Amino acid sequence: MSRPSKVRIRLQPMGKELEVAKGSSLQDLLFAHGVEFPCGGRARCKGCRVRVIEGDLPLTPEQERLLTKEECDAGWRLSCQGRAEGDLTLELAQWEARILADDRAFSFVPREGLGVAVDLGTTTLAAQLLDLKTANVLAVRTGLNPQARHGADIMSRVSFAMTENGQARLEALIRKEVGKLVRDLLKAAAADAAAVRDVAIVGNTVMHHLFCGVNIEPLSHYPFEAVDDGLKIFPAKDLGWDLPNARALFLPCLGGFVGSDILAGILSTPLRDSADLVALVDLGTNGEMAVGNRERMLCASTAAGPAFEGARISQGMRAATGAISSASVKDGRLECHVLGEGKARGLCGSGLVDVVACALDLGKILPSGRFADGAKELPLLPSVRLTQTDVRELQLAKGAIAAGVRILLQQWGATPGDLKALYLAGAFGNYINRASARRIGLIPYPREVVHSSGNTALLGAKMALFLSENEEGVYADLRARVRHVGLNEDPAFQEIYVEEMGFPS
Repeated sequence: MSRPSKVRIRLQPMGKELEVAKGSSLQDLLFAHGVEFPCGGRARCKGCRVRVIEGDLPLTPEQERLLTKEECDAGWRLSCQGRAEGDLTLELAQWEARILADDRAFSFVPREGLGVAVDLGTTTLAAQLLDLKTANVLAVRTGLNPQARHGADIMSRVSFAMTENGQARLEALIRKEVGKLVRDLLKAAAADAAAVRDVAIVGNTVMHHLFCGVNIEPLSHYPFEAVDDGLKIFPAKDLGWDLPNARALFLPCLGGFVGSDILAGILSTPLRDSADLVALVDLGTNGEMAVGNRERMLCASTAAGPAFEGARISQGMRAATGAISSASVKDGRLECHVLGEGKARGLCGSGLVDVVACALDLGKILPSGRFADGAKELPLLPSVRLTQTDVRELQLAKGAIAAGVRILLQQWGATPGDLKALYLAGAFGNYINRASARRIGLIPYPREVVHSSGNTALLGAKMALFLSENEEGVYADLRARVRHVGLNEDPAFQEIYVEEMGFPS
């Protein structure tokens, strides 16, 4: 009797059932349904855990090393280590990609046709379809970057790209995914593909290279400077997209790992026209920042890591049902808010910042980052706790951002008191509690100076759709006013970084 070539995978609590080829990689199957692989599927973390309800997933030595005996006995497995050899029912988190789709108005010169703006993030994607006559948004789509299955942060992505055919695979994945987003936008708006004129894309330098086919090798080692990070223009048909009259534009980067997402942010915030000293900070996996005014600007990037997005946190998750998304102190106790008001399943980035800020106020965490009284962890709710390693991950992330802004101000010849405004960009920058961010020393500026500015990258990409008559001149002018600063080259960087890792007393 021949062996069955297909097996069924049931995903709970989503209620989805998949029919897949026997032996299929669970990593490939589950990524499409929101399971994240922070370490790129290398069995170095526990971020891709699933629980086997029916069927069998054998334990591997890697899983026995990472999972506790209790977790193994309860049926928990690392999905990156499994294959669908038989029918399975799996319990997994219903992760949701919450991307801030900016809908602010802006000045523009009308054009004919349709345009698409894309914010190509390391982890997430956001896209909008616009009527170029009115700048009205006709449809919005978001999703996960399919490259993320090969690593949560940009250096993991670069590492995979350096393997045999790695860059070609990553390039094909993201081009296909952006093409799918465009098709979904057109379908949602019942729009004609022939009417699309431009697809404007922004992202960090690694995303630029891994979409445009630019050799990633120079970004894999010191001094981490791209050889070719300029404006890239492709006929849409060359990317495999069925858009007969369109071109795709990937906007130019600003230097090092500072990409066109920050250039778009400069376009869409007061930074490029301000007489005062202001700053733009994008709180993401790759923390990027710019400080300056209309005369000159300094920019830098720092490997903040994915802690702000819940990754590398022991019970970290994205902002979805079951996530602790915020916390406060009431009657001397720490109280947590859970999205969906149901059972807590984990901790997202905004919740992590809030919890640590509250624990500092309660004296449960010391300025050094250690738990008080020699504790090993901090219980939050019956099913969720904060570990010492979680606090350290936050310290690494927040220290990198705070040190970066501080060094840019020093190189400018300014003090923190000279900064008139700081614009927080991205979804996380919009949702974070600014008081908590100040309490932990992430953004140590008065509340009235800090402004949540939405998805400045997406807004800048939309503005780029209306620059077709003079796009190269606009980008050249901006790039001429910006100087990239390699933070590691500053002799005081390590000392400042260590200082900023601590929490304010």
